[in-house]
Amino acid sequence: MTLKHISAISLFVEDLPAARAFYVDVFGVPVVYEDANCAVVQFDQVLINLLQIAHAPEIVAPGAVAPREAGSRFQISIWVPDVDAVCAQLRQRGVAILNGPVDRPWGMRTVNFVDPAGHSWEIGQQRQP
Repeated sequence: MTLKHISAISLFVEDLPAARAFYVDVFGVPVVYEDANCAVVQFDQVLINLLQIAHAPEIVAPGAVAPREAGSRFQISIWVPDVDAVCAQLRQRGVAILNGPVDRPWGMRTVNFVDPAGHSWEIGQQRQP
């Protein structure tokens, strides 16, 4: 058995309508499923399940669900051919940029922002040598 294909990522959100709108408006991804507790959007072959935080304990028990104020614990990255152009589009869509675009020592040019629930996103571009 090989476990090297990610099918879905669940992100816990406090405000489901705001999170849904953010993903649809900022990324232009389709909603492929939704109910009163979640909205699932599709990025190519990966599903992002936006799950109301009140329903998160049942899927992570006995683990604890951390509040947004606990800080970032992961980051999701999307690689693009032109990070500066994407950054301009993000700003046009009202996204608050945390940092970037900036050239990183590991050969990427990146820009970072968070969604309404505080999940960290990075847009990156491989720099030419």
